Amino acid sequence: MFAKSLEHLLAESCGQSDVSPVDPADIAERFVSLRGYGRLPRGRENRAKCLNSAEIAAAIFALVPSNPKWAGHAAVILSDLRPIGGPGASFDGAVNLSAAIERLLNDSGAREGFIFLTLSVAESGINSNGFATLVHQQHGTPRYISFVPKMAVSRLRPGAENQVDMGQFHARVSKCVVFNRAFFDHLATAVARAVEFPVAPPGDGSEYDAEEARQARYKALGVQNRSRFLNIGVDTQVTWPKQEMLVRFDQYHLVLMPKTKENTQSIHIDLHANRLTDQQGLTVINRFLSMLAWCDDQFAVAQGGWSGNPVPVAVSKRNLAFSTTNHWLFVRRIPQSDEERRALALYREGRNAEEAGLGSYAVLSYFKIIEIRHPTGDRAKKWIGRNLALVAASHDDDPRMSHFMTACYGEKPEDYIYNACRLAVAHASIKRPSDADDADEINRLYSASYVLRRLARRLITEELRLSDSISSGD
Repeated sequence: MFAKSLEHLLAESCGQSDVSPVDPADIAERFVSLRGYGRLPRGRENRAKCLNSAEIAAAIFALVPSNPKWAGHAAVILSDLRPIGGPGASFDGAVNLSAAIERLLNDSGAREGFIFLTLSVAESGINSNGFATLVHQQHGTPRYISFVPKMAVSRLRPGAENQVDMGQFHARVSKCVVFNRAFFDHLATAVARAVEFPVAPPGDGSEYDAEEARQARYKALGVQNRSRFLNIGVDTQVTWPKQEMLVRFDQYHLVLMPKTKENTQSIHIDLHANRLTDQQGLTVINRFLSMLAWCDDQFAVAQGGWSGNPVPVAVSKRNLAFSTTNHWLFVRRIPQSDEERRALALYREGRNAEEAGLGSYAVLSYFKIIEIRHPTGDRAKKWIGRNLALVAASHDDDPRMSHFMTACYGEKPEDYIYNACRLAVAHASIKRPSDADDADEINRLYSASYVLRRLARRLITEELRLSDSISSGD
């Protein structure tokens, strides 16, 4: 049987499965998902390839999830469910659910005692999905065989089948799909007829159009079998390509994606093809943005992202969470002291710099707050030395503080902050150079800005006596 023929047969078989009619496009989308997971033959050249029993079983599993896009994933889960009690307690000795389905398809004797099969991809345990119940007659008595994920090791040992509670479900609501004997008889007959009377696969092969377009796109973007992409969103006003494209920058290849209604501009780099780590890849992206900012005389800020996808993935526009309240009581006034006003302005500037990805400016802004009361380097370092322990949590409790202490490399934290952070970012120092494109340098300065922010808050609160309550009345 061909994949397209099976698609039509399953659509017809599901005609009475719900109060609403089954959309053939839904079944077709499930088959697209199966091909994406390698559970059906891929490529137009394999359109006339006959399916084996495992592939037909995967197509049956694909009918279970509510969302057709998850059909391939569901087939992976369900196919390897294991019988409670082990193979000795299974249906016809099947080692997993896929093997049980294959027996039903290939052995008319196995179907004679079969009654029904219930499948579900609902959560069946903590961090695990999928369960099944196969019912067949044995010596005139219905026998229930349960299948569970292979990680439920304690339920796979011999004898566990005698302790199954058929009414126990982990999820509060579990959606199930039931297949009866008539379904498997009809399917087995259709498979046998297809072998006996071979014909060309139905349709014009248009089911492969989307896959071929996708493969052509991946080829144009430089996607390879072992690709691992770093995806970084960009906030910028530099001139950007209207369509996604692969560009060369020095010896590297970058994928640029345009802004859309849902996504921001983004840059993507194949870490495997370019032989880069995540940090090195981010550094290359930063250098690319610096070149664009120079050429176009506009800002270009690298925002957050992630790595690991086998293809470049567009970065969604940020929709940052914020705090609201039904009763917002604001009782504050402009501070009377010039020191207080400057400290608040610098604090906001530092916070804004952190948000914009400018760790170096955040360091300077927070350090300037300390300099309001301790204007010389020696006085500022002494104050930091006295107060650091008062704002620092234990390294185990605060990974950012741990990163900062590691970066000190045995140097006194107050000396490290002044020399390696404050002076390094404020001056083009030969002894302490700071490269704002380097991802390791960015992380180093961000950990320093975090510590300096906590120190700045302490100075504003303790020395300038400025409350951080929104309704203090100060």
